[in-house]
Amino acid sequence: MTPTSAQPTSDRATETRSRILDAALSEFAANGLAGARTDRIATAASVNKALLYYYFDSKESLYMAALEMISAKVRDRTLAVFLRSCSPGERVLRSALEHFDRILTQHEFQGLMQQEMIRMHKGESGALPILVKRVFAPVLTMYQALVREGIESGEFIAVDWMQIHLASLGANVFYFLSAPVWRILMPSEPFSPEALAQRRTALVEYLGQAIFTDRKRGAELAARVLADTPMPEVNIEKLLVGRNDERTK
Repeated sequence: MTPTSAQPTSDRATETRSRILDAALSEFAANGLAGARTDRIATAASVNKALLYYYFDSKESLYMAALEMISAKVRDRTLAVFLRSCSPGERVLRSALEHFDRILTQHEFQGLMQQEMIRMHKGESGALPILVKRVFAPVLTMYQALVREGIESGEFIAVDWMQIHLASLGANVFYFLSAPVWRILMPSEPFSPEALAQRRTALVEYLGQAIFTDRKRGAELAARVLADTPMPEVNIEKLLVGRNDERTK
């Protein structure tokens, strides 16, 4: 077989494997490892089950491959923010915004991570420790170095680096996880486009005031980051899956 004839075959194999992984990602995110069906994955990927098992020898190996694929994309996207040519302060603001937007748009990743934490709590999962080592450990190491750089340069206030980390990312997690409570306490839907846009803006503006020694400069950086990073398109229906509107009871 000549190189020119082998290349299309290789490209087709790569494209087929990619289709299978994309279909698997959606199926596992929606139904978990136990509830996922390989026949649904094969149908969604437009392949037969025999070809699916040619690429992946078990449902578990397919699950791990899909989880590693989406996790690597999240890791690379996050690290790209850390490697931007700008001050530590701007990179932290952009990191917080990237994290917020990831929760808005990466529904499969969020769903899989929640399932993995539940499985680990039950003693069932071997995936989360692997992901922590491959994905979250390098991200956290770079974030720690980034914040310490900002503190040493005098751009950030002198506090424990983890406090800045929790203030910038923890607030995002808390807002989304607490949505059922917000729906009872607040007069508006927390996942409406208007509420999400307001929360997204407030996050960056707050950090511009809270972690910078020069609040004026922090506010200017926050305005710049928000201006050149428009809010992504959001599938509100996916965010509202499982909603119980307690206010109507």
